[in-house]
Amino acid sequence: MAEIRVPELAESITEGTIAQWLKKPGDYVEKGEYIVELETDKVNVEVISEEAGTLQELKAEEGDTVEVGQVIAIVSEGGSSAQPSTPDSNETQEPSSQEAPKQESNQTETVEEVKQDKKNRPIASPAARKLAREKGIDLSQVSSTDPLGRVRKQDIEAHSQAPAAPSKPATESKAPAAKKDDSKPVVREKMSRRRQTIAKRLVDVQQTAAMLTTFNEIDMSAVMELRKRKKDKFFDDHDVRLGFMSFFTKAVVAALKKYPYVNAEIDGDEIVLKKFYDIGMAVSTDDGLVVPVVRDCERKNFAEIEGDIVELATKARKNKLALSDLQGGSFTITNGGVFGSLLSTPILNGPQVGILGMHKIQLRPVAIDKDTMENRPMMYVALSYDHRIIDGKEAVGFLAMVKDLLENPEDLLLEG
Repeated sequence: MAEIRVPELAESITEGTIAQWLKKPGDYVEKGEYIVELETDKVNVEVISEEAGTLQELKAEEGDTVEVGQVIAIVSEGGSSAQPSTPDSNETQEPSSQEAPKQESNQTETVEEVKQDKKNRPIASPAARKLAREKGIDLSQVSSTDPLGRVRKQDIEAHSQAPAAPSKPATESKAPAAKKDDSKPVVREKMSRRRQTIAKRLVDVQQTAAMLTTFNEIDMSAVMELRKRKKDKFFDDHDVRLGFMSFFTKAVVAALKKYPYVNAEIDGDEIVLKKFYDIGMAVSTDDGLVVPVVRDCERKNFAEIEGDIVELATKARKNKLALSDLQGGSFTITNGGVFGSLLSTPILNGPQVGILGMHKIQLRPVAIDKDTMENRPMMYVALSYDHRIIDGKEAVGFLAMVKDLLENPEDLLLEG
């Protein structure tokens, strides 16, 4: 027998969630083959089997929280690739005498229950059936969040908690409230581990930092004109497209050099001034916001920065980011403009003390002088900062320098 344990994930990560079993009991697995996907606070990790053999038993269900070192599965060494009859099969064949003890162990159901029940019962995991019996819940009344309709343990828990939802204000009678709850469709969805982590970190930042935001606006005419002239040759030379992010990254690095406290963090009663420029780029994925880091931006040219951004964004959306891709950033840029946001207040990516928010480019009338107005492509930008170590003068100066560099992008070549 070989035990499959949760591996060491990272120094700061001690637990994860079973996201998906890639194999089921009875499946034959090769040595080194992936058998389960774990979701951690930051990335998903696939766990391999250290032995070839038959996956004999799962010690945790999808959605369960497991700790580093915990046994989550048993693999019998050797074995064969023959497929077993699974507890949730729709076949009506009676289990063999060898399978009965295993079913009784995992499901606490007798063979007689299986014979009477199996044909018409809903598809559900063994843990879900056990919990449903304990709580006296009819599985046919439970809504499943699984795409295949399989009722899982968390579905039972959600069903059992539904009547215990917070009551309506005292001014409303209990009977109408209960009737209203029954008549209106709702879906209870457990937050993913990543979403829980995002929620906790955002709340922590707002509770522990003295966060303020200052705003400015940038005339993007010069950047857009330069990009239009250079984008084809840039792509031919570097095989990557020239976007706005490399301009903003270079402008941010130059401003951080002039205003070093924006590139810092607080550690107890000390200020840690960072002499490196690893810029986090917020990326939206189906599982939530992640912030992979582009390293050593002060040493990289526009093409290298654009290439890194494309690579990290692709990995993020394919859920292939490594922990090293997410750690150690000194400042963050987030671009709500890609979703149409005209103006917003970004929240700090702790323990960093500064984050720059980009927004939608929109034509607006601008006073060129006292007699002339022109429609210009304008972008609002926002700098959220920790007022504990950054004064308003520094914050405003930082953002003004970013504005000046982007409105005169040739200067970025000198800064770079």
